[in-house]
Amino acid sequence: MNLIRNILAIIGLLSIIGIVYVAMQLQPYYAAFQSFDSKAMATYQEMADVLVETGNAAEATIWKRQVADGLTVEDVEDVMKSVANELNIKNVGQLPLSQQVEAMTGKKQRFLKIYMYCNPLTAAKMVDYSDAYSAYLPCRLSLVEDKQGKLWIYSLNMDMMIHGGKTLPADLKKEAEHVRTVIKSIMDRAAKGEF
Repeated sequence: MNLIRNILAIIGLLSIIGIVYVAMQLQPYYAAFQSFDSKAMATYQEMADVLVETGNAAEATIWKRQVADGLTVEDVEDVMKSVANELNIKNVGQLPLSQQVEAMTGKKQRFLKIYMYCNPLTAAKMVDYSDAYSAYLPCRLSLVEDKQGKLWIYSLNMDMMIHGGKTLPADLKKEAEHVRTVIKSIMDRAAKGEF
């Protein structure tokens, strides 16, 4: 009986040591998160859930919308242009990747085109806040034909950029959230064909 009690006491002691060790290792992360934006934990939790579900880090960092049946590439592009103009965001470029690959290989490709949008004033403020934000610029939407012939619209999930670290200055956060709303509006309306 003493042997069992001693073994259980050793297991208990080792468990306590293990818990203290883990707590000490996680403490700096916990302290850092205390200074982050109030939506940081929810943002990272959502990303982690998608990562666990799909096993794909790219899926965990994007938004996507399936385009309604019957809409063509031209329909989607027309709505994207219309909504961007309505919401005053600049179309600053396009990359017709599937056309380029077809030209290089001579083989028909699934449709893939990248559309770049930007509010130059907000972009300048973001880079003024942190040069690292330049890697997120301009906002990109992609129109992709999947292997089954369905069209999808993809964009980078901007929540990590807005909420993933320390809270942005109030005026910058407001502008970044507005750009987020604009990009999601373009996606939602283009996927439905709603001018």
